[in-house]
Amino acid sequence: MTPLRYLEHHRADLVALLQRLVRLPTVNPPGAQYGAITALLARELAAAGLRARRLPVPRRAAGPAPELRDHPRYNVLGFLDAGAAKTVHFNAHYDVVPAGGRWRHGSPFHPAVEGGWVYGRGTADMKGSIASLLLALRALRATGTRPRCNVEVSFTADEETDSRLGAGWIVRHAPLRADYAVVMEGGEGHAIGCGHNGVVWLEVTVHGRAAHGSTPEHGINALEKMAALVRALEDYKVRLARRAFRTPAGAVMHPTINVGGVFAAAPGGKINTVPAGASFSIDRRVLAIETLPAAERELRAFLAAAARRIPRCRITVGKVSESPPCFRAPSHPFFAALAASVRRVRGGRPVPYVSSGFNDMHFFAHHLRVPTLGYGPGGRDFHAVDERAATATLVECAQIYADLLTTFAG
Repeated sequence: MTPLRYLEHHRADLVALLQRLVRLPTVNPPGAQYGAITALLARELAAAGLRARRLPVPRRAAGPAPELRDHPRYNVLGFLDAGAAKTVHFNAHYDVVPAGGRWRHGSPFHPAVEGGWVYGRGTADMKGSIASLLLALRALRATGTRPRCNVEVSFTADEETDSRLGAGWIVRHAPLRADYAVVMEGGEGHAIGCGHNGVVWLEVTVHGRAAHGSTPEHGINALEKMAALVRALEDYKVRLARRAFRTPAGAVMHPTINVGGVFAAAPGGKINTVPAGASFSIDRRVLAIETLPAAERELRAFLAAAARRIPRCRITVGKVSESPPCFRAPSHPFFAALAASVRRVRGGRPVPYVSSGFNDMHFFAHHLRVPTLGYGPGGRDFHAVDERAATATLVECAQIYADLLTTFAG
């Protein structure tokens, strides 16, 4: 039996494994159940024939955040030595975002199967990818099929925050042997990820002066100043819309900003008090043709100039986080190899894709400097109520991974 036929006959095992993973609510923040899921993942890799181990992140690396001290971070690393000259690395994160709202089947952490879909938090982002890879590795072992390249796997923490103690830690501190990497998201179906946008997150604080609500002329209303500043940012959106990046597939991407994902008043607010302070966030998406320093510098300059045009508007701007863009033209033989695997399993014509979001591809592409692609089963309603992954697509993705490992030698 071939690995692809094995996977077709064991789709129920794939679904069952995904359900086991989803039942562990690895919610981040704060980073729950990390110990339990990494122990399970290490066992699964070992059962598939890999040398596997959990790598605890040292407490000193976690920094002062209480949730990191109280919820230890672990990453999992596995290796299968096929005696080959080159190694393909597969990466996925196991953490998930919090789940709220009313789900179709009750609890988001009690996954249900209906109409060819597996429902539950993390099915699409991205425990479905983990299940697909693990079943692909099982298929190789069960059928006695030797991969043409060595196989390295990392399952990492904290992608849903900043990846600092996950993929960021792995590429800097683990003894990786990767010559090529597949981050198991950022592409799906016929779309193969060859890059993603970057991001700069800023927090803007507007400083006013408190006064009694009956004499507002004695204060400086921080909310009114903030509103004027937010309106001024409409001109910045127009400026960004003129900038464009055409992907290899012909899609046109523009940089964007999202204002006010987080906004707040200063402490001490009261209905009859002039607000003394207000703050809001800016999410600036950075194109593959841009750089983080230039994007941040330009945005800060615009904010400073806009504030000067608003009477008595004083602001401070702080950086929350950043993640670099990532792009490599799909001319490398590794892209051709994955495209051939997609074509053999799914048919049709694979196309290069650049994600408007960001993921962990840049750690492997920039830090390790290896050809890196994004591909996974994907799904529907990422980060939303009724997140789900299609059983058929999970199986196809496992078949694509198995096909790549048995046809690509590097």
